[in-house]
Amino acid sequence: MKKLLLSTLLLVGFSSFAHAQITFEGKDGPGKGKHVVLLAGDEEYRSEEALPMLAKLLAEHHGFTTTVLFSVNESGEVDPNKGSSLTAPENLDNADLVIMSLRFRHWPDEAMKHFDDYLKAGKPIIALRTSTHAFNITDKTSAFHYYTWNTKAEPWPGGFGKHVLGETWVAHHGAHKKEATRGIIPDTAKTNPLLNGVSDIFGTTDVYTAAPPADATILVLGQVLAGMNPTDAPVEGQKNDPLQPIAWTREFKNDAGTTNQIFTTTMGAATDLTNEGLRRLIVNAVLSFTGIEVPSKANVDVPDTYQPTMYGFDSFIKGRKPADYAK
Repeated sequence: MKKLLLSTLLLVGFSSFAHAQITFEGKDGPGKGKHVVLLAGDEEYRSEEALPMLAKLLAEHHGFTTTVLFSVNESGEVDPNKGSSLTAPENLDNADLVIMSLRFRHWPDEAMKHFDDYLKAGKPIIALRTSTHAFNITDKTSAFHYYTWNTKAEPWPGGFGKHVLGETWVAHHGAHKKEATRGIIPDTAKTNPLLNGVSDIFGTTDVYTAAPPADATILVLGQVLAGMNPTDAPVEGQKNDPLQPIAWTREFKNDAGTTNQIFTTTMGAATDLTNEGLRRLIVNAVLSFTGIEVPSKANVDVPDTYQPTMYGFDSFIKGRKPADYAK
């Protein structure tokens, strides 16, 4: 059994309820002594299942201590629909790297400040799928309203996604739940160490429309398939001409004058992460962004049985608490 550390802290937004974050102590590995914090909070793509699996993988195979934070309801149960909730945001204060899988969050300012402080410290961010539209802070009195995904105002037109990650929500490029994604590595990226050992990228999610800025390094392009299986042929016509970027890196110089390393992929549903190639790409980014040389083929074996729920709104498993995702 993996050694599991559980901390019970006050729930932001629901002060009368206690909760448990989940933390996995790193085993031997190059990440020993480094702390990765994973933020699960999207209504559709089952980040509450995907990120605990990634956390276990990073702890068991690579030595990182990992902590997963969730959105929970008034009963302390994991509830992705509670967009104002983030359990134990103070964990961000000692994180060496953040992996985020968020959608339309509207955390209170006290939680946002921990995230904003992390950003201004110049630490790395790995952003999955709907993190391009991670925040929807409609309260214009919030000090962090400018993070909102569709803001047109300065200082961040396009919000956190466009300004920091390199893209906000635009559109489904492939047909949702009908046309899956095959990852194509362009010739310009084939020697990039983040792609060491990466092949056969496939996901059941569709390609998003995306136009990262000129300073982004494109790692993977998304080929729209005619069906939901990895053997399906690509669709014909304009959907694949040109191919849309689905994974890229960039450096973001933040308002504090420090620089964040950014990795963004518009893949990342829990079902997508059954794919070995995608898991390895993410793990390679974790290693590289924490100063560890990327091996020729990083271990990305799933530590336990991983059978994620198909994505969909309100399809999350009801009644689970954070600790249940540590089992």
